Amino acid sequence: MRLLRMEIMCWMDTKTRSKLGYFDHRRRHHHQCTRQTDTTTATDLTDETRQGNFSDMASSWCNKKTSPISVSVLLCFLLLLASSNIRPVFSSETGGSHATNQTFRPQEELRKLEIIREHLDKINKPAVKSIQSPDGDLIDCVLSHLQPAFDHPRLKGQKPLEPPERPKDHDHTGMVTENFQSWSFSGESCPEGTVPIRRTTEQDMLRASSVRRFGRKPRRHVRRDTNSNGHEHAVGYVTGEQYYGAKASINVWAPRVFNQYEFSLSQLWVISGSFGDDLNTIEAGWQVSPELYGDNYPRFFTYWTSDAYQATGCYNLLCSGFVQTNSRIAIGAAISPTSSYSGGQFDISLLVWKDPKHGNWWLEFGNGVLVGYWPSFLFTHLRDHASMVQFGGEVVNSQAVRIPHLYTNGKWPLCGRRFRKGLLF
Repeated sequence: MRLLRMEIMCWMDTKTRSKLGYFDHRRRHHHQCTRQTDTTTATDLTDETRQGNFSDMASSWCNKKTSPISVSVLLCFLLLLASSNIRPVFSSETGGSHATNQTFRPQEELRKLEIIREHLDKINKPAVKSIQSPDGDLIDCVLSHLQPAFDHPRLKGQKPLEPPERPKDHDHTGMVTENFQSWSFSGESCPEGTVPIRRTTEQDMLRASSVRRFGRKPRRHVRRDTNSNGHEHAVGYVTGEQYYGAKASINVWAPRVFNQYEFSLSQLWVISGSFGDDLNTIEAGWQVSPELYGDNYPRFFTYWTSDAYQATGCYNLLCSGFVQTNSRIAIGAAISPTSSYSGGQFDISLLVWKDPKHGNWWLEFGNGVLVGYWPSFLFTHLRDHASMVQFGGEVVNSQAVRIPHLYTNGKWPLCGRRFRKGLLF
C-alpha cells in the first residue's frame, strides 16, 4: 500500500511549484454564474405562497356568505389570474432595480413548493436532539443507521462499519478537533449512536437551480488545468502511479464572496478514471458557498461522484453516499476560528485512505478522528485505486471586472514571513 502525503506550504511560492508535478492558475466557466430555471417550474415564490397564505385566503372566503354578484366577481378575478401569462417580476438579488418578464403560474409554484417539501422530508431525518448554532444553523442528532446514506438499496437495514486499522507508518499528529465548529460552542453535543447533520431548509433549496441538482456540483467534462472563463484554479497534482491515500493540512480563511453565484474553496481530490463521463472523485476541504448554505462562512465539506458530476454524488450528506460514523463533527457546518492577516493561523488536517479489507475510502479529520467512509460500491475506477491526487483551490468570480475574493479585513493573503500573511496548504 502506498500512502501519499503532500504538504504545500505556500501556493504562490516558486520553490513549491518545482516540487509538484504541475502547478497552474487557470480560469474556467462555472454554470453557477448564470441562474437556471427548471422547465416544469418557475422560480421566485412570493412570500404568501411560501407561507401557505393561499389556503388561508381560500378558507376565509369559504367561511363567508357570498352573494351571486360577489361570486361572479371572484370567478372573473380567477379567470383573469389564470389567463395572464406574463407579469413583471423583480429580482431580489439585484435589489429590484431591474424588472424582468417571467411567467408566473400559481399552480406550478405551489407544485414546486410541494416537491421541495417532499425532498426536505427525505433528507432531513428524524432527530433525537437538535442543537441551535450561533451562526443560525440547526444541527440534528440523527440515529446513525437512519442517516441518508442508508436510503441506498445496498445499505438498507445495515449499520455503519466499525473503524478499520489505520495505514501503516501513519502518525496522528494534527490539530485538536474539539470545538472547531460554531455549533459546538454552546457545549452541547450529540449523544453516542447518533451523527450531527446540518438541517437543510426550504430557503437552501430555493437558491438552487433546480430541486434535482440541489447539493450537486455542475457537470464537468474538462480538466481543472484547462482554460475557461469565470472559474479560476490553483492546483498541484501527482499522477503516474497507483495511490491508496492522501493527506493535506489546509489553511482556513473566510474569503468575502460577493454574490450567491460565486464560491471559494480549498480542498484535496482523490481521482481515478478519465476526465470524460467516467471520472471518479473523492473530495474534502473547506468552502464558502452562499448558494449552497446562504452565507459567507467557511464550511467543512465532502463530495463524491462516479460519473463526472452528472447523475451521481453530492455534497456532504445530501444524498445516499457518504456514511458518517462520528458524533462530534457536522459535515457542512461552519469552521471557527479562521486565519487572519498578520495574525493567528488555523489549519484543518485531512486524511483519505483506502481500507484494504473492505475497500472503502475512509476520511480522517485532525489527530486521528474518523469522520466516516465512502463505500467502495459507489465507484467504478476508485473501487480499485486512485490514479491522481490533486491539492489546491478554486474560485468562481462573476464580476465583469475581476475582483479577488478578499479575506476578512479586505486583504488578499500572500506568503509572508513566518507564514502569518500566507494562504497555506
